[in-house]
Amino acid sequence: MTRDLAVNGLADFSLRRAARAAGTTHKVLLYHFDGAEDLLQQSVSRLREQRISDGLAAARQHRGSLGARVRAMWPTLINDEIAPVLDQAIGLAMADPQRYASLGRGSSEHFLPHLMAICPSAWSDQRRREVAQMTFATLRGFLVEWRTTGDGVGIEAGLDALVRALDREEQSTE
Repeated sequence: MTRDLAVNGLADFSLRRAARAAGTTHKVLLYHFDGAEDLLQQSVSRLREQRISDGLAAARQHRGSLGARVRAMWPTLINDEIAPVLDQAIGLAMADPQRYASLGRGSSEHFLPHLMAICPSAWSDQRRREVAQMTFATLRGFLVEWRTTGDGVGIEAGLDALVRALDREEQSTE
């Protein structure tokens, strides 16, 4: 079903389309989910967990600075299989917050604790939370820029600046 989401996106998502992609019927899906919205939420959540897992694996393989670990995550964040769907989920949350706010909020709730975990352990929880929030918001902005303009040069310059900022933050004392 993730392939179907990657190819066809979220905008026209339906139980029937999901059932066809899964090789089953919509009634079987209704047995397991509370409707199309629930299936969509859970599908996006699973894709987000995969993105976070891949990003953290890349960050943990890099033994450098916090900035270098965040930079190592970038290629996994723009993975062509997963990224378009998750970026569309953020777009839906922005376009119709009444209906899809949880898609955007879920991204923050899932990602922030993991970003906090790669911050230096000597930092206070508040400092890790602040730096993780700044990093998350900046990466999300880069993702929007990537999808809407494809400006790789500008994004690389922004990533360089983010890495420098994180490295300065890591070198400063509390």
